Amino acid sequence: MGMNSTPAGERVHIGFFGRRNAGKSSVVNAVTGQELAVVSDTKGTTTDPVYKTMELLPMGPVMIIDTPGFDDEGELGQLRIKKTRQVLNKTDVAVLVVDASEGIGSCEQQLIDLFTEKEIPYLIVMNKSDVIAAPAEAKPQEVWVSALTGAGIYELKERIAGLSVTDQPKQKLVGDLIHPGDFVLLVTPIDKAAPKGRLILPQQQTIRDILDTDATAIVVKENGLADTLASLGKKPSMVITDSQVFAKVSAETPENIPLTSFSILMARYKGLLETAVKGVAAVEQLKDGDRILIAEGCTHHRQCNDIGTVKIPNWLRKYTGVELKIDTCSGTEFPEDLSPYALVIHCGGCMLGEREVRYRMKCAIDQGVPITNYGIVIAYMQGILKRSIAIFPSLVASLDGGNDDAQ
Repeated sequence: MGMNSTPAGERVHIGFFGRRNAGKSSVVNAVTGQELAVVSDTKGTTTDPVYKTMELLPMGPVMIIDTPGFDDEGELGQLRIKKTRQVLNKTDVAVLVVDASEGIGSCEQQLIDLFTEKEIPYLIVMNKSDVIAAPAEAKPQEVWVSALTGAGIYELKERIAGLSVTDQPKQKLVGDLIHPGDFVLLVTPIDKAAPKGRLILPQQQTIRDILDTDATAIVVKENGLADTLASLGKKPSMVITDSQVFAKVSAETPENIPLTSFSILMARYKGLLETAVKGVAAVEQLKDGDRILIAEGCTHHRQCNDIGTVKIPNWLRKYTGVELKIDTCSGTEFPEDLSPYALVIHCGGCMLGEREVRYRMKCAIDQGVPITNYGIVIAYMQGILKRSIAIFPSLVASLDGGNDDAQ
């Protein structure tokens, strides 16, 4: 597996934090075994986080994030906290470098509080242990090192590797909702937006997941759904549809068959579903002049009736009846400042790593901006969201009787 073939979304992201004189850059260089960061005597040489992809044994492919050193003023300024939160939104393991001769001050404590709030596993590295003798018993989250002599650096790498391994089983797209032998019916419109000669990624991944569960995937276009249901002879355990034909599929699928969409399954898979279901209620509060950001993960060339730039804006204007300003962004361009927006509507995110999707979600939550996604906003406006998330009863309870009751 070549270095370049591991997507950033799959790499463990390790963030290094610390005061300007704690020797953070030297620790980063000692851990990575290469001159990664600028080490200099002038205060604050690094002003932006430095991102560097590399192989780090015993972990494998990682992304090292070296953040600017903090001043010694004790308190972190507002802007600094905002920047730190943005880096933390991308961080899997945080490493806080402390000058052992000075110990932990209010500045470090603020960082530890941020790690805790963001639920990020962290280590406190007591550096300059060549000058200060390490205590007989280091605290559980502490590692004593000397960037100068290399003492403790190997142990530090082992500890980082230990923190980056999670025991959580990988979330399945749909496999945990079905049983071996089940029939699962997939409705995939083949329109101008479908790639030539193949299916889009979420559909491929869903089919693969169904087969891995030893269930049967039956794939039809939307105009073949009714006939297929009639001729199956066995009730499918679930129908999964492309959001664009949600209304038609809902009308043709008997109420006793669970129905959901690829987009909703993908949102759950990426950890976005709950936030997206809560965020969709903001559609009801939209008023004239509100700005909406429609964000797409991939950069495929847009079709004339493209879902993000044409369909959703049209449905939104029709549903709300208000004048909306709509901005769109695609690929990796996602604005850091979301404050101008009344709502962010994100695509399913199949081309983005789970971390990038979560990062965008956390940015919105941090700034108090509701965020939802394509499939959920479409199901909501068509009055079938309740039905499409009925397979997740706890989520249905969180919908405060939106417009579904009108159905």
